[in-house]
Amino acid sequence: MVKIIQDKSQIHCKSEYGTLQKVVLCEPQFMEIREVINDVQKKYINDNIDRSLAISQHQKFEQTLRNAGVEVIKLQPSKDHPEQVFTRDIGFTLGNSLFISEMANPIRQGEEKVLANWMNEHDISYKKLSTHSIEGGDVIVDGNRVFIGISHRTCKDAVQALQKELPDFEIIPIPFNPKYLHLDCVFNILSSKDALIYPDALDPKIVENLSSMYHLIEVSESEQFSMGTNVLSIGQNRVLSLPTNRDVNSQLRQHGYQVLEIEFSEIIKSGGSFRCCSMPILRK
Repeated sequence: MVKIIQDKSQIHCKSEYGTLQKVVLCEPQFMEIREVINDVQKKYINDNIDRSLAISQHQKFEQTLRNAGVEVIKLQPSKDHPEQVFTRDIGFTLGNSLFISEMANPIRQGEEKVLANWMNEHDISYKKLSTHSIEGGDVIVDGNRVFIGISHRTCKDAVQALQKELPDFEIIPIPFNPKYLHLDCVFNILSSKDALIYPDALDPKIVENLSSMYHLIEVSESEQFSMGTNVLSIGQNRVLSLPTNRDVNSQLRQHGYQVLEIEFSEIIKSGGSFRCCSMPILRK
């Protein structure tokens, strides 16, 4: 399914670190661990989610983005979608094309319809990937290179289909240990030179290949669990990160990044952080 629009200026992303101008969020109004679908949720299933705290933390995240000059688009939360706060997974922008994902897990299926409805209402173009499962947390872009995580959520056939859609991009598949859910939980690009990585989740040959492209800043096992890799770059070397990930934040500052620390402890109980909770559609 493809919807056509004349004005493409509303859609453009060719990196993970360009100045963020427009982003899609969804408040965690109905957030809960209804079904364990990742390792982090296993730890917190009995405590589950304090929704009022999650909403408060998410509102501070939203306000930080607005204060930085980012236009925030908010999808309508639904009680049928307890994971809807993680808007990154339901779509992704590559160049001037916005793709709506094909969600792999049944508990998340239907979220993409909410996004598609918003796009239709605002006359914004998109392409629906409906043949093979692919989720935005596995899609990381840097110029003409697009890294696609291969795991339980995104399959090899989806990579091949995306390459046909984007002949001008180099699509690079990155298999990783599926217990970590999405690629952005173990690898995240900060600039044209730097990237965060949790190397234990990847084959050593892949780590070696990535090290030839970027200076890799390693994340420890404990800080990977608290989503240390899942930071959000908003441009001009500004990075949103959790205060609990002290080593990651220290390394970022040593490499010249301005770290904006925001408490997100309740959100990460469900296995995602700032990148997972944001779907950029316009970066400059």
